[in-house]
Amino acid sequence: MRVITGSARGMKLMTLEGDDVRPTTDMVKEAIYSIIQFQVPGANVLDLFAGSGQLGIEALSREASFCTFVDRSKDSIDVVKQNLAHCRLTDKARIDNTDSINFLKLTNAKYDIVLLDPPYRQGLIDKAMPYLDRIMNEGGVAVCEHEREHLPAESFGSLKLRKRYKYGKIMLSVYDKETEE
Repeated sequence: MRVITGSARGMKLMTLEGDDVRPTTDMVKEAIYSIIQFQVPGANVLDLFAGSGQLGIEALSREASFCTFVDRSKDSIDVVKQNLAHCRLTDKARIDNTDSINFLKLTNAKYDIVLLDPPYRQGLIDKAMPYLDRIMNEGGVAVCEHEREHLPAESFGSLKLRKRYKYGKIMLSVYDKETEE
């Protein structure tokens, strides 16, 4: 696992080992950043269910202004801290060791990009998405990585499905936050 491009290009990232860990493949990560590439520079990013932090680190490497990493696993948070330090990006990050849904309920921050890659088969995208309406800036984008068998709804409040992309057993659903008129 490595950073694809930007200031930390080529840096190898640590990940946890085990059956519960499912890091995003480089192919899917490249696809995500191909989809949102023009929205990343200067963006305030939320990496929800952060795991190793690789999705948020990629955003920071591509000139996002700040990223908040949220994961309830202390082991995951330790890996995120190590990866941020290794890539020299710690000063552009906040790390929150808490349950992602509780974080969404309580945060007052606003985000331009939200990256969701939760554990599969727990319905966490459906639980998290309704909270994004309140915390996302107009014109923001949410990218959900999920198994093909589970398709999240086409809208969650002012978040509307832009498109779905298939990569083998993995699927991406991309939502745009509509602007108020």
